[in-house]
Amino acid sequence: MKKFDKERVLLAVAGPVIALVVAVVLTSVVLLASGKNPIEPYQLMFKQVAYSDIQVLTINQAGMYYLAALAVAIGFRMNLFNIGVDGQYRLAALVTAVVGAHVALPSFLQIPLLILVAMLTGAFWAGIAGILKTTRGVSEVVSSIMLNSIATSVIGYLTLAENFGVPVENNMTTGVMHKSGWFPGIDMGAAGEIYGFVVIAVLAGIVYWLVLNRTRFGFDLRATGASESAAAASGVNAKRMVLTAIVLSGAIAGLSGLPILLGDAHTYSQTFPAGLGFTAIGIALLGRNNPVGIAFASLLWAFLDKASPALDYAEPVAYDKEIAVIMQGLIVIAVVVSYEAVRRWGLKRQQQRVGEELAAAARTADTDGNGNNNDSVKEVAAR
Repeated sequence: MKKFDKERVLLAVAGPVIALVVAVVLTSVVLLASGKNPIEPYQLMFKQVAYSDIQVLTINQAGMYYLAALAVAIGFRMNLFNIGVDGQYRLAALVTAVVGAHVALPSFLQIPLLILVAMLTGAFWAGIAGILKTTRGVSEVVSSIMLNSIATSVIGYLTLAENFGVPVENNMTTGVMHKSGWFPGIDMGAAGEIYGFVVIAVLAGIVYWLVLNRTRFGFDLRATGASESAAAASGVNAKRMVLTAIVLSGAIAGLSGLPILLGDAHTYSQTFPAGLGFTAIGIALLGRNNPVGIAFASLLWAFLDKASPALDYAEPVAYDKEIAVIMQGLIVIAVVVSYEAVRRWGLKRQQQRVGEELAAAARTADTDGNGNNNDSVKEVAAR
């Protein structure tokens, strides 16, 4: 591997590693300040890796995180901040659950229909923010936050008993979906069942990478995110790309709730997970918008969620499971700071490398004595 390639790999890995180390150190400081052992909580959580049920729970949770983080990452690649993923995915899950409970088709038709409904619902809800941005210049941050609140109210209205609500004990649901819409899982015996929709999440990551890195559309999207004016000068319709990116982000966000909806709950209720969209922002940042990086970040986040309850049962001294939440929050803060530090270091190294190449080319030209290397000096200076 060339030196340049090694430096690129180092720059890609340095940010997340620094963020994790800083988060662990700061969390340990918090533990010390509270008079508790700063090492034992990590040991207790790491022991959970060996338990097969924790492994299954982690993979299932990571599947949801991964899809939501991909939705956020699409926006990031366009320099957009889609904070509305939480509302988009919950509303999409509700509409999908309602359709699944009232429409009965064969499985090979029912499941694709439910996936399409989820994507269209998420795309529609995100499209509102996209239209406001491209036609009225409204920041997607402001509009998507407000749309989250509106989505919560819409969900509350649709789950009323006179609409689509079906009361079950003290909980209001949308009714159990027809079995033809249940997504088959992977039976792991006593450990439980891995959601089959995790496979769809993996495929979504592959498609995300292929589209962004191997298609003209992906190039236009990344170019518009880097500079709308430069993209427009090259013939790209910047506003259309902004709207398309937001709609795509919403469509992927709509899929985020399907792993648990189609694989376990089979209904939408008041206990459906909330806050997924905000978690996805931290995961996308930690994964640097790269599908592989996001996968590892999703697994880490999910593991912290599922392993932290063990802290409540530690003996002789119990630890608060909120330690994992503190770590997650510190990771988000540390990752932003570390990426900026790594970016500046990368720019400095690039300047040093160009200076070294210029100096080497100049020495070669002096040795030659006939000026034949002037072109090479100019070429290095241009880079």
